[in-house]
Amino acid sequence: MKHNIKVIIPAYNEEDSIALVIAEIPEMVSEVIVVNNNSTDATSEVAKAAGATVLSEPNRGYGNACLKGMNYIAALSEKPDIVVFLDGDYSDYPEELIKIVTPIIEDDCDFVIGARVSALREKGSMTFPQRFGNWLATSLMKLFFGATFTDLGPFRAIKYNKLLALNMEDKTYGWTVEMQLKALRRKYSYMEVPVHYRNRIGVSKVSGTVKGAIFAGIKILTWIFKYSLKK
Repeated sequence: MKHNIKVIIPAYNEEDSIALVIAEIPEMVSEVIVVNNNSTDATSEVAKAAGATVLSEPNRGYGNACLKGMNYIAALSEKPDIVVFLDGDYSDYPEELIKIVTPIIEDDCDFVIGARVSALREKGSMTFPQRFGNWLATSLMKLFFGATFTDLGPFRAIKYNKLLALNMEDKTYGWTVEMQLKALRRKYSYMEVPVHYRNRIGVSKVSGTVKGAIFAGIKILTWIFKYSLKK
């Protein structure tokens, strides 16, 4: 059985990397959706030339871009079976999408995270704030919810109907942890798949600045404590 898989890529000033990302996405994907998040460079033009569907989301924020992609999919006559989220900076290995969707296709898993394990990470690809934030967030999710997550990795796949049921709302850096927390609350089946991770092209909008790292940390912790109080 062939599955309809769509990829959503939030992109802000990724003109040097976005074509590389699109080129390495496996042919099993039916559509690559790049959401240009108010870029000041040629991200949109490069992505179009590489064959992607390009949407414009002028309101900055990772979650805003992801929600724009979801709204586009919701308006399609034929809905996908699986939605994959992937960054546009070429830090992930797009060809590993096959590994991430396989547990959904073969084992009926609801939700899969690409875990950026240390053995497969390029030196310097994750900053100390990223590593510490991952450890703290996943440790708290284990403490409060008994979760087995080890990463908040942005490379992830989820059944489309399960994604819709989450009623995602975060507009900025809390998007990934919101998805994981809501999946736990709904008792979705989930697993992690180890993936490779390399140094991104360009400067990170989150971990590359002190302000971005602090704001991301606050957002992540806010979501975790908000959901811990709902238990």
